Amino acid sequence: MHELAFPLLVGLIAVALAFDYLNGLHDAANSIATVVATRLLSPVKAVLFAAVFNFAAYFLTIMFPSLHAVAETIGK
Repeated sequence: MHELAFPLLVGLIAVALAFDYLNGLHDAANSIATVVATRLLSPVKAVLFAAVFNFAAYFLTIMFPSLHAVAETIGK
């Protein structure tokens, strides 16, 4: 029984990471499609805009721990 625990754990983590990755792809596509469909930005500019701000959001949450308050409240 215990010899199956580790491969199962690794498999579950892989599935969770794949789901998170695919969910992020869909979120980015939805936000980019809205901006491109309204002709506010070209597709290339919209992708660059999304990439820059998704990358910046990671560092903002590290620099400002108070941004985690919503997640901590929901976690309680």
